[in-house]
Amino acid sequence: MRRLLVANRGEIAVRVIRAARDLGIETVAVHSTADGAAPHVRMADVAVEIGPPQATKSYLLTDAILAAAKETGADAVHPGYGFLSERADFAKAVADAGLAFVGPDARVIDMMGDKVRARVAAAQAGVPTVPGTPEGVEDSAGALAAAEEVGYPVMLKAAAGGGGRGIRVVGDADELRKAFGPASQEAAKAFGDGRMYVERFVAKARHVEVQVLGDGIDAVHLFDRECSLQRRRQKMVEEAPAPGIGEEQRARITADAVALVASVGYSSAGTVEFLVDDESGEHFFIETNTRIQVEHPVTELVTGIDLVAEQLRIAAGEALRIRQDDVAVRGHAIEFRVCAEDPERDFLPSPGRIERVTLPGGPWVRCDTWLEPGGQVPPFYDSLLAKVIVWGEDRGTALARSRRALAEFSVTGVPTTAGLFTELLDQEWFAAGAFTTGTLEEWLRERAGR
Repeated sequence: MRRLLVANRGEIAVRVIRAARDLGIETVAVHSTADGAAPHVRMADVAVEIGPPQATKSYLLTDAILAAAKETGADAVHPGYGFLSERADFAKAVADAGLAFVGPDARVIDMMGDKVRARVAAAQAGVPTVPGTPEGVEDSAGALAAAEEVGYPVMLKAAAGGGGRGIRVVGDADELRKAFGPASQEAAKAFGDGRMYVERFVAKARHVEVQVLGDGIDAVHLFDRECSLQRRRQKMVEEAPAPGIGEEQRARITADAVALVASVGYSSAGTVEFLVDDESGEHFFIETNTRIQVEHPVTELVTGIDLVAEQLRIAAGEALRIRQDDVAVRGHAIEFRVCAEDPERDFLPSPGRIERVTLPGGPWVRCDTWLEPGGQVPPFYDSLLAKVIVWGEDRGTALARSRRALAEFSVTGVPTTAGLFTELLDQEWFAAGAFTTGTLEEWLRERAGR
């Protein structure tokens, strides 16, 4: 691998460019007209404008990205997360163009990106799944029949994608009839596929995911992350390791994750996500993300392994360098996703010009960001500004360090969610690690009603 095109923007483009530079790989940035002055454009060795601000006319255009790769002599493409990162047709187009795709091949993306096919693969690997439909359903009649068999409450989920799109929780048949149409339409708009999947709703659950690496032959896990603190199915705070599970349970979950990815010949970094019933302790496979995750830094801080660098090595044809016995967890890490949103106005996205920026630093504090004074937050993309990540020798130390790091973080010009996280640190349930996937939204509702 000599020259890498980064098919993304924002903090993940900056992150990938840095990893490539560490390995002596030249980089190509692509950008819309809205991002012409963005940091990732300046950091790269070469930059190519690929279209107007709208993602559908720039970052989501396969032909424009491949043309930029040909023009600049790139021999590999890293998709980052979001945009085209989990599109099997994009991975195939990159490979057909003679370029290395930094991720699993199109076959695996296609299989694991479809919730129904992924469930089948999990069952074949002996990994437990949430009771639900064996296939996607295309209409409310099919969903109603499935729900009667599974038992209410149930969750409607887009069969062809994730990220919280198309998800609805329904308590009875009437609610399901009303919810199916809007959920299916949302899924079709987001993923081009309106099929829905019906599964049992676990009321008190934790969202625990396992980081994996594979080279198509061997696979290892890099332990687990806690991702239960979510708003509208979008993660806001992540930790490694997950504070809510014991060592025996951790061993079972991580073993299941490796069994699944090994069974499909997974190559690259990936994440296997599980739902853990907080009452029974059962864990169920829910989906696999066939890309680098937003929250990958917490795993890097507790294992000392550069996940993006390993992605690049594997995509370049190297065998997996890491064996399971090489991986150990040291300490605890927490990540806070700071977004250009106003918590006092129901998290209204807040594009605008950044006036001043103060980023946290000091021992064991990391800030992944594209922020700089004078930078513009466009209205066209995700509102993520920065990820504040801290490490401590234990969770208590990491929490204390989080308070200090968030106090140092300052942005003027647009509202952000940074102050909300400072409030979160004052909550006893957060300090105790006593939360499930519904806890944060419950707290936010109480906070809004005060």
